[in-house]
Amino acid sequence: MRVSVFTEPHRGASYDDQLRFARRVEETGFEGFFRADHYRSMGDDPGLPGPTDAWLTLAALARETSRIRLGTLVSSATFRLPGPLAVLVAQVDQMSGGRVELGLGAGWYEREHTAYGIPFPPVAERFDRLAEQLEIITGLWRTPAGETFSFAGQHYQLLDAPALPKPVQRPGPPVIVGGRGPKRTPELAARYADEFNLPFKSVAETAAAYDRVREACDRTGRAESGRSPLVLSAGVVVAIGRTDAQAQRRAAPLHVKSALPPEDPVIGSPAQLVDRLGEFAAVGATRVHLRLIDFDDLDHLELIAAEVLPQLDGTR
Repeated sequence: MRVSVFTEPHRGASYDDQLRFARRVEETGFEGFFRADHYRSMGDDPGLPGPTDAWLTLAALARETSRIRLGTLVSSATFRLPGPLAVLVAQVDQMSGGRVELGLGAGWYEREHTAYGIPFPPVAERFDRLAEQLEIITGLWRTPAGETFSFAGQHYQLLDAPALPKPVQRPGPPVIVGGRGPKRTPELAARYADEFNLPFKSVAETAAAYDRVREACDRTGRAESGRSPLVLSAGVVVAIGRTDAQAQRRAAPLHVKSALPPEDPVIGSPAQLVDRLGEFAAVGATRVHLRLIDFDDLDHLELIAAEVLPQLDGTR
């Protein structure tokens, strides 16, 4: 089981907070540091000192770390145009020496769009835009050096793009598609992604989503096309403690009213987290992203590294 840490800086974190945390993630043996891409907190708390841009942050972290994977879970297709996003991610991949992953989704949090003047089209159009963005970004990265890339879609048109710069990872950084959508999300993951992630749901719900994605892979002929099998991953909200009281204190933010949909957190001991990860492994997950809330709580990170990671194969 590969284990990364997932963070939510929109709850309130400066770049320095994220740098300190990411360095400790690297030092304690986790595989990667991933962050949400949001411009507003999900509740009434403003999330001081305010938002930090995901890709600007990851570019900086690319130069301040040496081993961990870095990426978004997930960037919103409404935030950026696909051509410049392909350039941006390829550059950060170069800056990191080939350690970047791009999580990309349709976008869902209307409040941050209206707050910052970002267009927020209806859900069907957002998914149409996401599909075109995935085709464009992966197409640009896969275009051989010296050739150009063109695309004529409903929402985006590219003419003779030089398809530069090239990322270090070839044919491109791993693409992560995730979410709870029962139809279009599995199809997009099967066609364009390297990893499908279901965030913060129960083992049973995760298993059902994996089945839908496997069926989509069969329908689209992913195996016949010679592409690698899709990595199946899960997002897990955790509040682990040495005592039940400590775990409950860490879980307190989970009880605050939020725009997030219902989640299935692990609140308790390191052994309970090991058991839950075993259950995810049993339904096909080979990677998990553990969501930790408090950037100042390095002890939480270190407890999981010391008591959970050694019990999981392939984490170090």
